[in-house]
Amino acid sequence: FFSSRRRHTSYWRDWSSDVCSSDLTLTVPTKDAVLTVNGTMKLKNGERMQLSFLMPILRSEVARIDITPDEVILVDRMGKRYVQASRQELKGMLPKKATFQHLEKLLYAASRPGGKNTLTGSELGIPALEKGKIELTDFSTKPFNLTPTQLSSRYQKVELHELLEMLMSL
Repeated sequence: FFSSRRRHTSYWRDWSSDVCSSDLTLTVPTKDAVLTVNGTMKLKNGERMQLSFLMPILRSEVARIDITPDEVILVDRMGKRYVQASRQELKGMLPKKATFQHLEKLLYAASRPGGKNTLTGSELGIPALEKGKIELTDFSTKPFNLTPTQLSSRYQKVELHELLEMLMSL
């Protein structure tokens, strides 16, 4: 009678607030199974969004995607590597709708009561993850700090063409 699934809680976007955050669950079907990773989403209106993916049980970050209107940084914490690409460099790789403004609009819409809180890879502008989905829950407009991702010299910058491979290995 009782579901063990977390209750979807959604808060109407507080238009006086410049921030929005939520928990997230990324689900990606693979050849052998379905991979599910939990994490968090943080968004600062017009400036930056960060998706952080966490290792089960230990809750340590395994990957992060840091998106601004001008660039994307994808960090593989386990492999100590990252891709940093400008919006211009990504222009030919991603669909036209894969912009910061489009993603921001989708995330704010998901935070509204009755909003669509499950987004597919296609809706997010990531065709390689079209069968994947992100479910957003427990939205909040409580203030938080959102700083640019800083990486130590232990991280190796990899080429842009490896971005797709890194996305698929999350």
